[in-house]
This record gives sequence, structure tokens and C-alpha cells, in this order.
Amino acid sequence: MIMSARNYKTVSHSKIIEYLEANRDRMVKVQDIDNYLKDTGIEVNNSTIYRYLNKLSNDGVIMKYVANKGEMSSFQYVGDSGHNCREHLHLRCVRCEKIIHLECGFMKEIENHVMNHHGFSLICESSVLYGICRECRENEKNM
Repeated sequence: MIMSARNYKTVSHSKIIEYLEANRDRMVKVQDIDNYLKDTGIEVNNSTIYRYLNKLSNDGVIMKYVANKGEMSSFQYVGDSGHNCREHLHLRCVRCEKIIHLECGFMKEIENHVMNHHGFSLICESSVLYGICRECRENEKNM
């Protein structure tokens, strides 16, 4: 069951939700949230932020993207967006960090191909393909 952001009562929790909602099109790290909280005059321990983000992830309010070795995990607000992030892949722009939910009809074809030809069952949750989004490519062309 997805809990509404309104069910989270403390000021720091409300500010974290506010930041995540405002940045719903990109992945954010704990350090981004910590900087935002400090800018708004709220001091919160990073372990408290992590605990709250894990709770939000377990509740389905955000997606947690497990980092590669040596990197910090990233998080993205999904709230009531209608995205079922456990059923599709994600595209992440390496320039602007924008996230695109790959909810195309051919996803089932890819899953079937990978299973039938490679004997591999895809787990789409937290799966990310990296590249450069259209806007960043166009901006680079115009420079």
C-alpha cells in the first residue's frame, strides 16, 4: 500500500517529501537532501535521512536505485505518478540526471527475448540504462 505524503508528519519529513516531489524527474542522493534541509535551516543526521528514505522506499513512495561499487544510492519520488517502477526499465541522463520511465509496449518483447535466447529473467526494479537525453544532446548541438 502506498502511503500518502500527508501521512508523514515531522517538519524534516515534510521537507524531504517536498524536495523529492520537486525533483521527481531526476534521481537525488542523500547529500542533495541534506544540503536542501540545511538551506532551509533544518539540521538532520544523514542516518536519519537514510532511515526515512528506506521507509519511503518500502512504502512505495520512492524508488531506491542501488549504486555501483563506491557510489551512493539514489532515490526518486514516484508517489501517485501511476508509474509501476518494478515493471519497467529506466533511462538516466548522465548530463542532467533526468529519469525517463521506459513504459513502452515492447518491454514484454525484450523480457521474452532475454529469457528465451539467454535464459535470463529480468528484474526491472531499480534497473537503469545510462545515456544522454534529447534535451542535453540538443543543447550540445547549439553550443
